[in-house]
Amino acid sequence: MHSISQYQTFIAEHFAQISIDKEPKNLYEPIQYILSLGGKRIRPVLTLMAAEVFNADYKKALAAATAVEVFHNFSLIHDDIMDDAPLRRGHETVHEKWDINTGILSGDAMLILAYQYFEQYEPAVFRDLAKLFSKTALEVCEGQQWDVDFENRDNVTIQEYLKMIEYKTAVLVGAAMKMGAIVAGTSDENANLIYDFGLNLGIAFQLQDDYLDAFGDPLTFGKQVGGDIIENKKTYLYLKAVEFADADAKAQLKHLFSIQPSDNTDKIEKVKALFNQTGSSEATREAIKDFTFKAFETLDNMQIESDKKTVLRTFGENLMGRKV
Repeated sequence: MHSISQYQTFIAEHFAQISIDKEPKNLYEPIQYILSLGGKRIRPVLTLMAAEVFNADYKKALAAATAVEVFHNFSLIHDDIMDDAPLRRGHETVHEKWDINTGILSGDAMLILAYQYFEQYEPAVFRDLAKLFSKTALEVCEGQQWDVDFENRDNVTIQEYLKMIEYKTAVLVGAAMKMGAIVAGTSDENANLIYDFGLNLGIAFQLQDDYLDAFGDPLTFGKQVGGDIIENKKTYLYLKAVEFADADAKAQLKHLFSIQPSDNTDKIEKVKALFNQTGSSEATREAIKDFTFKAFETLDNMQIESDKKTVLRTFGENLMGRKV
């Protein structure tokens, strides 16, 4: 197997060679733009890694990895429109650089392009990849809708929130890994186990993202710090703060999450202080560890060599400590 950094290099080189130079320009240039911004590209890396975990050459999984990353970026374009986000990976979002209509249509085209990459595989593998992809894509949409719904609800539970992030984020991480397993032709048991590994790691990843949205470094995070607070999103941090808060702190939180001031600086700082004061920030860090270790438990039943289990474990540990 290769190292994580090598897989990242393979993916970077692969995407550098992808050119979508087609007409009409205003449809395809935004696609080229968002794909060129790079980002962490964790999902395609996992697809390549999973293929080699099950003894296939990573190159065999490049088309599936590309489909995963193109789909992920499609969802980001539309998410940014819904969130009215100004930045993505430290650069202008597509709808800001062009306009909302362009963002919608270019995103739609990316969804179709993602499916086309599966056409490079033989019929049986194509069928399994497309079936998993369709299931996952629909779940991502369901998760996004729950995310939107929760903004206007005051009674969101921790379990509801965890289900939302499982669908919105984690299922694609699990699917990315299972696609590598499908391409490699491993057993159904192994494919399902590595899906569960990715699913739990994906939940940990999203909880980490929630945490970094509030407490990350603006220079390294790549997105607007405090964006979830500005949007009054009931993240794990918020829900745990409400659970732990006394009456006064709870009232402050609920008030702060009911307003949208013209200058959000004071609101963000007050909310972050309440997250720390209630113990919510610490509870969120613990939850990140818990789901990461739950992912590690699946490795015990996976029929792969011990050195490959070590690679997967190291990846999870690095993800748990990320700053971007």
